[in-house]
Amino acid sequence: MPESMKPRVEPRARLEPPDPEDDDRARSRTMSRKEMARDLRRRQLVEPDPEELRIMEQIERLRPRTRADCVNGPRPCLFVSCKHHLYLDVNPRSGSVKLNFPDKEIWELAHTCALDVADQGGITLEEVGEIMNLTRERVRQVEALGLSKLRAASGDEEEG
Repeated sequence: MPESMKPRVEPRARLEPPDPEDDDRARSRTMSRKEMARDLRRRQLVEPDPEELRIMEQIERLRPRTRADCVNGPRPCLFVSCKHHLYLDVNPRSGSVKLNFPDKEIWELAHTCALDVADQGGITLEEVGEIMNLTRERVRQVEALGLSKLRAASGDEEEG
């Protein structure tokens, strides 16, 4: 068969991974317990700054202890050590700290408290993803995992 008579087969379009530059989210950064301990030892070699110590004492006095203490407090919340703060997560098993927004400062975040977001009521996966610096698909996966854990804890084996 002559070349001109053969059917022309178009090459298949390749599925390429999305370009990271198209995504305006910065990846979270995790710091291991060892890395943090090393940094702390380095800082302890230097004499503590009295001004820094004074500020730390003042912050500790102002830190809310309960939800009632902080529900009407100033936003953005600056107390990143709170377990409900969205700026960072601490892994209870390894002690590692994950910075969810390594490219932003706390005061640049629209939402800083998970409890405030929960008080808003139902929001879409896209909105949760934007707040948590995650993709919509990852939010869906986390939701499915959480629901399966709740089912297992309640003893309900039925999938819904």
